[in-house]
Amino acid sequence: EADPARVSDAQSAAASLTRIAEATALFASRGDESGTHKAELAIWASTAIDPQDASGRWYRETGSGMGATLNTAVALGAYALTDRASWLTFGNKQDFAILFQGDPALFNQYALLPATRRQAPEAVARLEDWLTGPGQSVIAAYTLEGEALFIPNAAVSED
Repeated sequence: EADPARVSDAQSAAASLTRIAEATALFASRGDESGTHKAELAIWASTAIDPQDASGRWYRETGSGMGATLNTAVALGAYALTDRASWLTFGNKQDFAILFQGDPALFNQYALLPATRRQAPEAVARLEDWLTGPGQSVIAAYTLEGEALFIPNAAVSED
């Protein structure tokens, strides 16, 4: 909540990260090649800053999952990029808060990608039909502390 880099006033995710770097405020990165880490690196790439140049100083790679990275951020008083579901289920928030959200660059899509339809085509088709049909309302209703963890937006690809 202290927000020394004034991230809460930023107009974009890239501006948020730029402010963190300019303030040399601590930033905890997953550093694990996960989807969240790759999204973070894509946002850094849209800035003029290479956080790897600051590795071990203000930019700290944990090489861990989201929960461990959030625990590290709390312990260090650092910023971190996280998905909403991980944040809402994280139990060690202390005085931490969401400071920036809503930029399309932060969109975190989950998808069903069947490896093969040959082994169980009927089961795959039923799951796909449920996820893109009645499952949408189940996904939307899944909340924690009154906040939706996921936002359904099914679109079926013919590929």
